[in-house]
Amino acid sequence: MSIKLHNLSPNTLRKKKKRIGRGNASGHGSYSTRGIKGQKSRSGVSGLKLKGMKHIVLATPKLRGFKSVHFKPHTITLSQLDKFFNDGEMVTPKVLLSKKMIDSKTEKVKIVSSGELTKKLTIKDCKISAGAVKKIEKAGGKIE
Repeated sequence: MSIKLHNLSPNTLRKKKKRIGRGNASGHGSYSTRGIKGQKSRSGVSGLKLKGMKHIVLATPKLRGFKSVHFKPHTITLSQLDKFFNDGEMVTPKVLLSKKMIDSKTEKVKIVSSGELTKKLTIKDCKISAGAVKKIEKAGGKIE
């Protein structure tokens, strides 16, 4: 596109800052564009009142309650282990992460007894529920 007179427009990125309250000669002296009286002319008024945003802030849901700093362990079921692992493999949090069964934020893993296990697996560095221990040992697996 060629530069012609009808294509030119002012560069708004370089617009000069309005200097307020620096004398009447500037055009923005005395009352500094605030008018004479009223809530908007005073200092220390919150921006919410000035812009009518208070109802929006009140309507938005607030973050309430308590969030524990301790991560809950990521639960893995025996049926998931049966699906993703071959017979004789070792199950550790690193292996679970590489198979994308857990995300990196939750390093702790707990294996629960939901579903059935038909393969012999060796489980290491994972919390295991009592029911899952029975099913793993019944299938011929080991817990280290």
